[in-house]
Amino acid sequence: METENAVNYKFMGRSFNDLSINDDSSAFSDCNSDRSGEFSTASSQSRRLFLACTNSDNSDEFIRQLVSDLGSCSIDEQKNAALELRLLAKNKPENRIKIAKAGAIKPLISLITSTDPYLQENGVTAILNLSLCDENKELLASSGAIKPLVRALRTGTSTSKENAACALLRLSQVEENKVAIGRSGAIPLLVNLLENGGIRGKKDASTALYSLCMVKENKIKAVEAGIMKPLVELMADFGSNMVDKSAFVLSVLVSVPEAKTALVDEGGIPVLVEIIEVGSQRQKEIAAAILLQICEDSVV
Repeated sequence: METENAVNYKFMGRSFNDLSINDDSSAFSDCNSDRSGEFSTASSQSRRLFLACTNSDNSDEFIRQLVSDLGSCSIDEQKNAALELRLLAKNKPENRIKIAKAGAIKPLISLITSTDPYLQENGVTAILNLSLCDENKELLASSGAIKPLVRALRTGTSTSKENAACALLRLSQVEENKVAIGRSGAIPLLVNLLENGGIRGKKDASTALYSLCMVKENKIKAVEAGIMKPLVELMADFGSNMVDKSAFVLSVLVSVPEAKTALVDEGGIPVLVEIIEVGSQRQKEIAAAILLQICEDSVV
């Protein structure tokens, strides 16, 4: 598996390059941890959680008990355990390693396949929060997290779908996972979320697609799944707050002929020209880089 490097272009003395997800001005900085609803701080569960985290010894014991509860015959106990592990992983980064070492990953993955939407949602979100720790990414993938996360993209609540997209993004930061995620059927589901999701779903889908489409195989899958239509529509809608994100995704796609052809067919050239005319400086640079690559290959 080979990840393609960004291509640099020069025009009239200007350089258009380094369209990177890690750049400070990146459009993708907001796909981070769990952003869905939580306990109010006044709830009894919340007080129990914060008291349990007061000292490290008690926290370790509490985590082990929660992991044990994930295997309970009681759905309510499973729900409470998944929810509390999710919050422990969100609020204290050091807990992400503790939770993984306590053996939580496989039982949490099993919850993602649950037919109970609330249980699935907390399983997905706990996995997302654990995936924020680099040390956990390979373990999550090797433990079989990818296919259940893809299933959540297909069958989950809107929150499950959004958090599954973010979790797949984090796992895709391990290079060998990019192809595995693509071959598990994630690309068409992410394209569907990009087109039909709410604003957060669109943002999360575009971020995951940007990372996954660094690999040629996934670029072609995305084009075949119809990604160009929603990308062009979002780039044309300056009120969507998706112009930058959509253009970044397009910038990694247009290195393959299928994407260039689809862009032309969907009327993307006039949209890119409009961005150069009225967009922000960053948007203009991305649009110019895309047009330069298309012109260089003489597609239009």
